[in-house]
Amino acid sequence: MRTLTRWEPFRGVVTLQDHINRLFEDLVGRGGEESLLAAWSPAVDVYETEHELVVKADLPEVDPKDLDIRVENNVLTIRGERKFEKKVNEDNYLRVERAYGSFSRSFSLANSVNAEAIKADYHNGVLTLTLPKREEAKPKQIKVNVGNGAAAAAAGS
Repeated sequence: MRTLTRWEPFRGVVTLQDHINRLFEDLVGRGGEESLLAAWSPAVDVYETEHELVVKADLPEVDPKDLDIRVENNVLTIRGERKFEKKVNEDNYLRVERAYGSFSRSFSLANSVNAEAIKADYHNGVLTLTLPKREEAKPKQIKVNVGNGAAAAAAGS
C-alpha cells in the first residue's frame, strides 16, 4: 500500500527564509555596539557634462565638519564619519539597519580636471562635488568654411 504525502510547494521557501533570518539575526546580534559602528561606504553617483565632472555622495546625518575632501596625485578622496547618537538607550532599539562609523571613497581623476577649482556643496544629506575641466580639455567645435575653391572643384567634376 502506498502512503500519500501532502505536497506543500512553499515549504522549502519558508525553511530557507527562516535560515536566512537566523543568519542575519546572528550577525547583527553578535558584537553589540561594534556591529552598529561597522564600516560603511556611502552610495556615489559620478557623471560628466561638457564642462565638468560631478560627484554626488549620499551622506545623511554626516556633519560637514566631519568631512575631509582631498585631491592628491589625481585621486579624489572623500573621508568622513557618521556618528551613532546615543540620545536613545541602546537597549530600546528594536532594529538598527543603518551603518555608522568612518568611511572613505577614492576616485581616480583624469588629467583634464582642474583640481584647483573644485567646489563642494552639502544640502539635504547629499554632498555634491563639482570638478571643472581644464580649458584645453573642453570640447571645441570647429566651423567648416566652404570656400570658392571647393565649389569650383565640385562644379568642374
